[in-house]
Amino acid sequence: MSRLDGRTFDEIRPVSMETGFAKHAEGSCLIKMGGTWVLCTASVEDGVPGFLRGQGRGWVTAEYGMLPRSTNTRSRRSLTGGRTLEIQRLIGRSLRAVTDMDALGERTITLDCDVLQADGGTRTASITGACVALHEACEYLRKNDRINSWPLKQLVAAISVGIVDGEPMLDLPYSEDSRADVDMNVVVTADGRYVEVQGTAESDPYTEESLAEMLRLARKGSDELVAQQRKALGLEPVAHG
Repeated sequence: MSRLDGRTFDEIRPVSMETGFAKHAEGSCLIKMGGTWVLCTASVEDGVPGFLRGQGRGWVTAEYGMLPRSTNTRSRRSLTGGRTLEIQRLIGRSLRAVTDMDALGERTITLDCDVLQADGGTRTASITGACVALHEACEYLRKNDRINSWPLKQLVAAISVGIVDGEPMLDLPYSEDSRADVDMNVVVTADGRYVEVQGTAESDPYTEESLAEMLRLARKGSDELVAQQRKALGLEPVAHG
């Protein structure tokens, strides 16, 4: 089945990840997934939130925002809206799931995800790009002898899936997401485990068979994104099978 942009149902949009994009950040990645562009920066600071002080453990957190003209009409700047907070927490949870906080020591890494241009999948692109920026920040700490062991246990990526016109689809742009019967965001580690699955039926409930197919598509897409992450970071590709 061909889609409006010419892709097949199980094909992700063109992806690029550019590391070292922000001069002053300890880690950065400009990720482009089709018409969605997100700048992800990682900032390293000594110290941790109060609930972690004195434990010798670190913290990874995230902030997310959309620039006023990232969409076709201007939106107000917001750092406190409900959707913004929900996405920030999702990004933070996704990255903490693959980070060894003991290895970080008492320091905080903050990932800022700024949407420059939006065409669906901004939260999933943010997670995928932020993981690359986090890897770069960990490399900065290692090169400067500020950590004794590698904190990032593995890579993590995220992708959207859904059911549009009765058909399961991978990586929805806005034109599909806005009319999807089911909209789902899936966060998957490089070794194929799930961090989070957010799935909502906008009209009719979906079946177990449809869920299984969407998860299969998400796994396929996340594997492809992890391969792109490894390429951007200059890591050796991983053989499968």
